[in-house]
Amino acid sequence: MFFEGPFNPLFSITGFCVGMLVGITGVGGASLMTPLLVLLFGVHPAMAVGTDLLYAAITKTAGAAVHHRHGKINWQMTGLLALGSIPAALLTLWLMSGIDRTDMAAVSTLTTALGWMLLLTATILIFRGAIMAAKTRWVKTHALPSSRTIAIYTLILGLVLGFVVTMTSVGAGAIGVTMLLLLYPRTAIQEIVGSDIAHAIPLTFVGGIGYWLIGEIDWFMLLALLVGSIPGIILGSFLAPRMPERLVRIILAVTLAMVGAKLIAS
Repeated sequence: MFFEGPFNPLFSITGFCVGMLVGITGVGGASLMTPLLVLLFGVHPAMAVGTDLLYAAITKTAGAAVHHRHGKINWQMTGLLALGSIPAALLTLWLMSGIDRTDMAAVSTLTTALGWMLLLTATILIFRGAIMAAKTRWVKTHALPSSRTIAIYTLILGLVLGFVVTMTSVGAGAIGVTMLLLLYPRTAIQEIVGSDIAHAIPLTFVGGIGYWLIGEIDWFMLLALLVGSIPGIILGSFLAPRMPERLVRIILAVTLAMVGAKLIAS
């Protein structure tokens, strides 16, 4: 690590930068935080994921409270996602607890999985506009699935998110929101985002607590990240209306793709 001691100020600087990006674009928290911890600070992938999950649970709580106050959370959608994601998270944690996480093969598997998730996130960020345009055209010419079918698909989405988020801490934001927009084309995007954030809280909290129980949480690192990220998110939210959001999103996507490729190659 660049700094030895219980409280690393470089973690706070990293948290501030990532928090500012989150405030500007609404995505990028776990997508950037976990790989930065692994690549820049040499943190073990499992500890980076576990610490980042608790970090996400804390930071997303404030966002969910705002969305709830404005009535922008669909609790049925959130419940269906959690019905799939929480059991998947528990199963993933059980599998993680049974492997030797210091083994190089395990480290390589976690690092590669994180890299592929970053590439998928980057692809979705770049092509979300085209995906949404295609969805709009499809809705105009096709009948929507039944509510029961949509509920089943939402449950399946929760299962997938529970697995990938618990393993890599990535996916609840850009990937989850995009898939929900496809499943619920007539639901306002603010409600989709609010529901996704509300669902991410129990998922990341369960995941974070699970990693703590298997010894993969660094509490000083978590505190340092929060110290930096909270003012970063506030500043980013203030700057968001003044920034070219599309340009920032493309830069973020390219950065994620480069980091993902480096993780896969490492």
